[in-house]
Amino acid sequence: MTLLSIQNLKVHFHTEDGAVRAVNDVDLVIEEGETLGLIGETGCGKTVLGLSILRLLSENTKVEGKILYKGKDLLKLNEGEMRKIRGKEIAMIFQNPLTSMNPVLTIGTQISEPFELHQGLKKKDAIQKVIAILKLVRIPSPSERINEYPHEFSGGMRQRAMIAMGLACEPSLILADEPTKGLDVTIQAQVVDLMKELTTNSKTSMLLITHDLGVAAELCDNIAVMYPGEIVEYADIKELFKNPKHPYTQGFLGSLPGRGLKPMNGMSPSLIDLPEGCKFHPRCPFARERCKNKRPEMVEIGKKHFVRCFLYD
Repeated sequence: MTLLSIQNLKVHFHTEDGAVRAVNDVDLVIEEGETLGLIGETGCGKTVLGLSILRLLSENTKVEGKILYKGKDLLKLNEGEMRKIRGKEIAMIFQNPLTSMNPVLTIGTQISEPFELHQGLKKKDAIQKVIAILKLVRIPSPSERINEYPHEFSGGMRQRAMIAMGLACEPSLILADEPTKGLDVTIQAQVVDLMKELTTNSKTSMLLITHDLGVAAELCDNIAVMYPGEIVEYADIKELFKNPKHPYTQGFLGSLPGRGLKPMNGMSPSLIDLPEGCKFHPRCPFARERCKNKRPEMVEIGKKHFVRCFLYD
């Protein structure tokens, strides 16, 4: 059953330098219990897409299209209605917990807020819930740790506390934005194992935003590949790794250790000055004249395998 359906989503920012076209005509579907990976280079619009779901963007943002959550268009809800959804039904795990958490409030106070706000618990009962969920995410001595501040936690513990905050009200959908960014390999593995266990046991859906294909391979069922502002390939995780079709996906995978460490030509374009036609054509070894003038459509080339490229039309 479809939990979230994004249709023709456009997200543009108006600045003094021009319009930042961060998301352009994106379509995505997340089913109940599915973990969908959204991968791509830094600056391609992944985080903006995630923030647009919860409408956490600045006032100078123009958003068009539909974001249907359980059939309800989130873009048409008023702020009061959105507050009832944020944290309770859709939660976000931000990529830098040290800057995302309030430095002057204790961990216990911050994680207890969703329990008090969405479940109407009194402070004492909410704290007991916090202790229980900190145990769940394997933070030692939780009854003592709840009185500490974010800077007193290690990077791995802060990330686990952020996951605990996201899971507090047992949301149907988690938006995880680079949840392992900045962590060492050992802690990263622990966080990945924890997220895999929690999503499997709770049947929670997740949108995993990352540029780390190793993390995506561990956690995701399906993958959407993003190149400045648009989805260029979508496939089952195993199919994508085994049989990447879009030249960008091939280059992205080819730059990884174990796949040749071969860098792609050129740089990712500015979201203010995007190329005409196929956005990847200035870097593509297969580019032809029509690639420079016409934008390719997404075509299905196999079972649930879609690609935006003239090589397959």
